Amino acid sequence: QVQLEESGGGLVQPGGSLALSCAASGSISIILGMGWFRQAPGKQRTLVAAITSTSRTTYDDSVKGRFTISRDAAKNTVYLRMNSLKPEDAAVYYCFLDATQYGRVWGHGTQVTVSS
Repeated sequence: QVQLEESGGGLVQPGGSLALSCAASGSISIILGMGWFRQAPGKQRTLVAAITSTSRTTYDDSVKGRFTISRDAAKNTVYLRMNSLKPEDAAVYYCFLDATQYGRVWGHGTQVTVSS
């Protein structure tokens, strides 16, 4: 079984920065990728950024140039650095992990609020 522990959400003013992290624990043989989705009230959950086991990255167009995803393979941890935050970035951010054993595993989510 694998668990994901997210941290780093909170309240930030527009233009500010936040850093999220997500650590996977448990018995994991092969991680194919990790990343982040987000879901705002009344909206669908959408991909924000993802990183594969070979460090190939994918970003939603709305965050390109502002967000950076990275990973520490030794710690089974993925990070999301968010700069120049906008009110429309406010959402619950969900970490995910894709592993051959488990398919996609989700974290519980961390709230990001962007408001002055």
